[in-house]
Amino acid sequence: MERVRDVSALPKAHLHLHFTGSMRQTTLLELADKHGVRLPDALTESLVSGEPPKLRATDERGWFRFQRLYDAARSCLREPEDIQRLVREAAEEDMRDGSGWLEIQVDPTSYAPRLGGLIPALEIILDAVDSASRETGLGMRVLVAANRMKHPLDARTLARLAVRYADRGVVGFGLSNDERRGMARDFDRAFHIAREGGLLSAPHGGELTGPASVRDCLDDLHADRVGHGVRAAEDARLLKRLADRQITCEVCPTSNVALGVYEKPEDVPLRALFEAGVPMALGADDPLLFGARLAAQYEVAREYHGFSDAELAELARQSLRASAAPEGVKGRLLAGVDEWLAAPV
Repeated sequence: MERVRDVSALPKAHLHLHFTGSMRQTTLLELADKHGVRLPDALTESLVSGEPPKLRATDERGWFRFQRLYDAARSCLREPEDIQRLVREAAEEDMRDGSGWLEIQVDPTSYAPRLGGLIPALEIILDAVDSASRETGLGMRVLVAANRMKHPLDARTLARLAVRYADRGVVGFGLSNDERRGMARDFDRAFHIAREGGLLSAPHGGELTGPASVRDCLDDLHADRVGHGVRAAEDARLLKRLADRQITCEVCPTSNVALGVYEKPEDVPLRALFEAGVPMALGADDPLLFGARLAAQYEVAREYHGFSDAELAELARQSLRASAAPEGVKGRLLAGVDEWLAAPV
């Protein structure tokens, strides 16, 4: 058998990780016990067995079920100490998988009711990120994401808040939740505010709906990166547009299969995107529910799509180039990629 390099030692950036979804399964069980929260049976059974819950979000009932499990997990984050623990453990897990830079995505309105309001919630999260970064050595920043299920005015409020905290660790602005609900153009003003404030534009698109969703992200929200974006593979002209403009797709293979976007790991169009010249940043999305973290996404590329070590190194470079990391950090991590590839197997 051909020997291959350890992907967990490959320096990389993690650009698609949701806040609650980054939690360790054991931590969720402990926090639920601490706060007396009764978790849904499907979630408890998954946490005990170690097997991801059976999810299929290609219809609205399936997406609702996914959101119900996610909301139940989020309800266990009730105190600043819980936030600090989640962020520190997320950093530890990322470093174990070779990440040198993490941009964790959060909608602070979801945590505000239990943490004293919107501004206190974001400040608690940013303080936790700063502490975890200093304690672990992982470069770590925050991407504030609006919820497309809510009113666009809420997104504008979040965009202004994100810009206000750009000097405290916020580097980007996103748009998450069911892309079948809420038109991208309805959120164009919020993204304009974020871009004017110097933040990256990184909305979700091209996951639950097809190529048109990705085009909307480009046309209406002027995306620098697209969360997921895999359905762009169904449109050759769109692939060329992404490649020509070097718009990075934050591809999450395990998540795509878990949510029924694709039936099998080998169906995720990693090779089609890569060979079309579309930059990718592999991400874990919500490992709490999908059961696989960052390094496992590179293993999917290797095992199911035949990516060589040189191609995996290029994926890592693409993730680093698309990040908001300072140039010095990027340079150091890119040099580490070269060292990983040059090392004897």
